[in-house]
Amino acid sequence: MDMDLVSVLMKGMESVSVLMKNMELISARMEALDLGLDPKEFFNGSIKLFEEFMDIFKDKEQAEVASISQAELESFKSTMLNIAVTGETGARKSSFINALRGLTAEDDGAAPTGVTEMTTKPTVYPYPNHPNVRLWDLPGIGAPDFQPTTYLQQVNFKRYDFFVIIASERFKCNHTALAREIERMGKRFYFVRSKVDEDLRNEERDHPRTFSQESVLQRLRMDCRKHLQNARMCNPEIFLLSSCEFTKYDAPGLVKTLQDDIQGLQRLAFLLSLPNLSAEIIEEKKAALKKRIWLISLASALVNVIPIPRLSVACDISILLGSMIAFYKYFGLDDISLPNLARQTGKPIAELKAVIISPEAKEINRDVVIKLLLKTGLPGLTANLPVLGHILTAGISFLTTYFMLLSFLSEVAEDAERVRKTALKEDGKKRK
Repeated sequence: MDMDLVSVLMKGMESVSVLMKNMELISARMEALDLGLDPKEFFNGSIKLFEEFMDIFKDKEQAEVASISQAELESFKSTMLNIAVTGETGARKSSFINALRGLTAEDDGAAPTGVTEMTTKPTVYPYPNHPNVRLWDLPGIGAPDFQPTTYLQQVNFKRYDFFVIIASERFKCNHTALAREIERMGKRFYFVRSKVDEDLRNEERDHPRTFSQESVLQRLRMDCRKHLQNARMCNPEIFLLSSCEFTKYDAPGLVKTLQDDIQGLQRLAFLLSLPNLSAEIIEEKKAALKKRIWLISLASALVNVIPIPRLSVACDISILLGSMIAFYKYFGLDDISLPNLARQTGKPIAELKAVIISPEAKEINRDVVIKLLLKTGLPGLTANLPVLGHILTAGISFLTTYFMLLSFLSEVAEDAERVRKTALKEDGKKRK
């Protein structure tokens, strides 16, 4: 890496940290601006907010500001998250990995599943649309010669950010021994009790008159906690779930706990990699991306800017194109995610695409970006102005791209929720 760039990045790190905090307030005020206001009032208010934004950087040159914003975007692209999934043979580790990635066993890139142990060495399964977020299927821990310290060395313990320990029945000494060793080495772990759907079916079959799902789940949770406490695990948190019905039981709670425990860019990467398991996840993705739109807009307005014909702005179209296509992937509307969802839910893909209003990812090109930029109305407000000053020109470019991306993000998030609702309709019969 060029030493001048290293110097710029090092000096910019503190600025980015302060910027992130201050921008939350300014971004909220920018979102509150009403496009229905008098055009002159809207324009003046927008430029005033941009000037406040630029003041955060104080004495930095425009080129340095551009380098800081670009470096922050690149930092997210290179952020890695490695999640280890372990447990005894037959605990459905692979099924859990597939469910968390929004795949079935028959989808391309899915972890192989079966009644026998399918994993003999650590095997990585990246998220389809975010390959830097990786789930690792570790060999089963039920071998007679199992020792926690030996096992962790064999699976390269240091590689993983945290562990998910899965049991299909009660938690045994192997699980707790492994958990204690993970804890001793300073990493987090989570207990997952799988195959809850099978337990419920068995209970309902054996006790049809007295069956209560809530009572069975409570009993399972208490039994798991008892065995773990007997093994000297203090206040263990247990998540009950079924990989076959992943939106039920404690799976949403597990996902939320993982999000809360992961920090910084790793947390963002994990959130954006998740399939759209619920309306809440879609809203969280939208909120998280809103906080980064200013950064994308700043880079677009200051990095390799090119004047755009018919628009009184200059920006980097490639940055906008890349961001819009990424939004599609984050919300599962791309040409990989939609076919997978159609197969999983038994819906014709045409039925899912029919509720999407925004242009398809493959249709997004330079002309579409220019059309969306024009929709903001800001270029029209400046078309007849005399030659603009340096800050004002940058401000107009920043604000135009900001409001364009904000509008596009809202459209894509709404499309994702319509697709999710359409996919979950039952058509009068229960899905397998």
